[in-house]
Amino acid sequence: MHIIKTALLALQAYTALALPGPLPAGPRGLDAKAQLEELAKGAYQKAKEDSSLPPHLRSKEGTCSWEDIKVRREWGAFSKQEKVDYIKAVKCLMSKPPNYPQSMVPGARSRFDDFLAVHINQTLIIHSTGNFLSWHRYYTWLYEEALQKECGYKGTQPWWDWTLTGETGFDASPIFDGSDTSLSGNGLAIPNQEPIKLIGDNNTANPPIILPPGSGGGCITSGPFKNMSLNLGPVALDAPGGVRYTAPTGNPLDYNPRCLKRDLTDEIIRTYVKANATLNNIIQAPDIATFQSIMQGPVIDGKKLIGIHGGGHFSLGGDPARDLYTSPGDPVFYFHHAAIDRVWWIWQMQDENSRVWESTALSGTNTYRNKPPSANTALEDWIELSYAAGPPRQIKELMSTRFGPFCYVYV
Repeated sequence: MHIIKTALLALQAYTALALPGPLPAGPRGLDAKAQLEELAKGAYQKAKEDSSLPPHLRSKEGTCSWEDIKVRREWGAFSKQEKVDYIKAVKCLMSKPPNYPQSMVPGARSRFDDFLAVHINQTLIIHSTGNFLSWHRYYTWLYEEALQKECGYKGTQPWWDWTLTGETGFDASPIFDGSDTSLSGNGLAIPNQEPIKLIGDNNTANPPIILPPGSGGGCITSGPFKNMSLNLGPVALDAPGGVRYTAPTGNPLDYNPRCLKRDLTDEIIRTYVKANATLNNIIQAPDIATFQSIMQGPVIDGKKLIGIHGGGHFSLGGDPARDLYTSPGDPVFYFHHAAIDRVWWIWQMQDENSRVWESTALSGTNTYRNKPPSANTALEDWIELSYAAGPPRQIKELMSTRFGPFCYVYV
């Protein structure tokens, strides 16, 4: 597979997800979180009442009865034992040997690394593309399946409630408080960090965007993953002071063991991933093109914004979260993308026919911001994750959480 060569050659076309300011407030701004909860309850109820599929899409695999449905919940809703079980399964995946041949990914040391490798390999054909949402839906589900089938996990993939973290701050979040039932906490504090400087396309057109540093920056110091090793990358790691780091050998798939770093930034999460921004992504998007634009960073008044997708990643900071390619190296990645999937699911359930089953449910091409120019993404296109997991699937199989291989909803 030659995708990694294409990705690396196109690296200069990569544009950091950037923002100059928050999205405009939505209607009833003070009640944004309550509106989100209402929309989520409505999506859940609609899925429960109408579990049927259009006749032309029904198949033996595509039958998902409500009795079999799995429910993905926010981490705070998990019991202590459920959290321990999930963390144990992630560590299990980190202990199992990789599927990728060493000749393809010399640095992979675990099944966890397999998932990181395929994301590195395909970054420029799965971001700012028409398959961004469906690819990451399948990817996150296959990761969940690996935890279940390879490591005995009995639960479902948790999602991260950014709006709650924005209210409490990172230190008080059960995901980031550094306890034994967290995904570990902040990195060691590095004083006097410079801001993060994000650039526009090929350093032109868009002015640099300045983001504040967080309260950490170094290796994580507490929690279950304080001793984990990040083995692959970096590819395009944005660091304080406008510096961007790449792999020391030039090949991000080579072995480059280092600690997991975080620079948790309350200011970013509270400004760019708050309830208003999430609500706007749903109610101000009449079509998938608008929805994706808001999600991944729209251009408003000539300025590029980060969107809730980039806002979540950059609020984590550190290495690998500030690297579009290697961000799955932080276990919180899968919480974040389950939350992204949940927002898409809520939006889809507002008009399931046009937003799931019809060609209008897709928009975009098959390359990062259509560089180089490529064909429009189609429902018949295939998604494959190589040695990481799963058989290839057509996008049309991945558009509903109750069709194809899927049988889950969110609360």
